[in-house]
Amino acid sequence: MATPEPAESLAEGTLISHLLELRTRLLRSVVAVLVVTVPAMLYANDLFAFVARPLLKVLPKGSAMISTSVMAPLTTPFKLAFYVALIGSMPYVLYQIWAFVAPGLYRHEKRFAVPLLVSSIGLFYAGIAFCYFLVFPIMFAFFTATTPPGVQMMTDMTQYLDFVLVLFLAFGIAFEIPVAIVLLVITGLVKVETLTRNRGYVLIGVFVQAAVITPPDVLSQTVMALPMYALYEFGIVMARILSKRRAADRAAREAAEGSGD
Repeated sequence: MATPEPAESLAEGTLISHLLELRTRLLRSVVAVLVVTVPAMLYANDLFAFVARPLLKVLPKGSAMISTSVMAPLTTPFKLAFYVALIGSMPYVLYQIWAFVAPGLYRHEKRFAVPLLVSSIGLFYAGIAFCYFLVFPIMFAFFTATTPPGVQMMTDMTQYLDFVLVLFLAFGIAFEIPVAIVLLVITGLVKVETLTRNRGYVLIGVFVQAAVITPPDVLSQTVMALPMYALYEFGIVMARILSKRRAADRAAREAAEGSGD
């Protein structure tokens, strides 16, 4: 029976160690989500009341949400609590992913990835906050004001939560535009000049995307499209700054290597 080559044994051992570390990171992430889920479940009704506040504020006096399902008053707040726990524990989950990937990165890649990771988390939370504190009051006030005479607005709590979660996700992802632009430019897939030249197409594209994601009214579409385009311009500025900095670092490194020779 042939004995395995030393190189093969080393590769196999490395693969097993990576798999074991990946399992550990995943288990830690799952435990973190579960730990945050427990207190979120305890305050599930309070969380739902907080999320429902923008709509309840603009409903006519005496109006309230309804439940068309027997189980919805129990399951809907618990569903919200789970998503709150998932979003709340996301920084720790992303840290576990980073800790698994970081050993394989070069030093300059780590310097670039850390601020990118932190900014992506912050921008996602900023998108959710923007949606809740600015978009929802305007949107729900518009919906309530346009209700036809003789029609009483009675919103089902489950449908409301699904609607809110979709918009939270949409705005959270939309606020990642600067990060996406920086990645495209730094990796060389797109040049800053190309992004600048295609501003008009991007403006049309963000309005089309906002029309698909948001409810079919011009106000909601505009409230989402304008910040998306502003983030696009911000992403171009950041990509231009980082590109110049990387070019200067590369020139300095080449000059140092040349002087060393």
